[in-house]
Amino acid sequence: MMHRILSFLFVFMLVAPSNAAALPAKPNVLFIAIDDLRDWVGFLGDKQVKTPNLDKLAARGMIFTRSYCAAPVCNPSRTALMSGLRPGASGVYENNADWRKSPAAKVPNLTQHFMANGYDVRGSGKIYHGSYPPPADYWHDFSPGGIAGDAKKGGNKSAKKPQDSSWGYGNFTFGPLATGDESMEDYHIVDYCLKELGKKHDKPFFLACGLHKPHLTWQVPQKYFDIYPLDQVKLPKVKANELEGVPPAGIKMAKPMGDHKTITEAGKWKEAVRAYLATITFCDAMVGRLIDGLDKSAYKDDTIIVLWSDHGWHLGEKDHWRKFALWEQATRSPMLYVVPGVTKAGSVCNRTVDYMSVYPTLSDLCGLGIPPHVQGRSIKPLLADANAKWPEPAITTYLHGNHAIRTEKWRYIRYENGDEELYDHEVDPLEWNNLAKDAKFASVKHDLFMSLPKENVPDLGKKGAKGKE
Repeated sequence: MMHRILSFLFVFMLVAPSNAAALPAKPNVLFIAIDDLRDWVGFLGDKQVKTPNLDKLAARGMIFTRSYCAAPVCNPSRTALMSGLRPGASGVYENNADWRKSPAAKVPNLTQHFMANGYDVRGSGKIYHGSYPPPADYWHDFSPGGIAGDAKKGGNKSAKKPQDSSWGYGNFTFGPLATGDESMEDYHIVDYCLKELGKKHDKPFFLACGLHKPHLTWQVPQKYFDIYPLDQVKLPKVKANELEGVPPAGIKMAKPMGDHKTITEAGKWKEAVRAYLATITFCDAMVGRLIDGLDKSAYKDDTIIVLWSDHGWHLGEKDHWRKFALWEQATRSPMLYVVPGVTKAGSVCNRTVDYMSVYPTLSDLCGLGIPPHVQGRSIKPLLADANAKWPEPAITTYLHGNHAIRTEKWRYIRYENGDEELYDHEVDPLEWNNLAKDAKFASVKHDLFMSLPKENVPDLGKKGAKGKE
């Protein structure tokens, strides 16, 4: 896998900018948030997906091959990243918890911190979870759907679009649309950001672009489906009994009798994977538009770019679909930085990092100081040297008292009821062989156990309610 990543990036490095310009004292920030994008991108070595724009962007800076969410659910993941508080400190564990009534709203959030330090802070799209938009004073201007100043009206919600051959249920619907890119909300979100990049800014800016796709529904224009002929689509690699060795708490999270049973019994597994691939490539096209706009602007050489996705996605691994789990597929997602004067074009970091690092890293790079409440650590040393010492594991939490600890070699999962999983990623990257009950690894488990979060405040969400995705 690693040699594929390195060779892939080397090709793009031949044409990528060198990032030789020095980082200004207060650089601009282009903050790109993507929804539900797992590790299926070319720059992480996936051979099936087509992500040319993301790959070109990755070649300009540093990619992280082991980057993990703070929570495998939209609302707690975004709340943690933006507030600097882990789920165990805020009580926001699921989509049903209103973070605005939690400790996460009582500390300066990332955008507020930049505003307090002289930045013009604007954005569009999905940054926080859509059910709980932040107060107006978190931004100088924000549009959920891409229309400037239209926050109170709800943004550019496209009318229902004609569709062909769609299949699904609830929000788990997929199929091609008989429309163009302009019919998609993400197109207009990028438009908002392009207009901001075209303006003259007298102050440094923090510009957030929150893309919804590849979140469900997987409905994008037909041309993106055409890139992936159904007979050429490859399913994720699975074994006959994916849940062998998984303890009861893990099986409960997997819900094998839910989405997986429905999709496989309907014979729609390939169609679903194709739709996810098509939706990723649509997202890639939107990122391409955005970066083209930055490159044509006056801010190309003094703007930090950070791109991340809120969590990964299962497509049948562990008989599971969606996020809502603590395995590799749900917790790993792409992250990259382009930092003028700091990152080298085509650099690759293999350290394990989680998204609690984003708030302190951007604060550090921009010389703002890191607020004392922030629980993550700045990865600025890694951006300068991918091989710098990094003792921190990545930590992911899902629901109260359930955590995953990820190091370069191990994944350790500890559920609230005491159930455990342990996987050696050097020999078992698909997490098929749970070593947690093997006495040989007792000391490994003990060491990883010591990294579990000590703070697990009560769940602020409504009992029994999951909330909207």
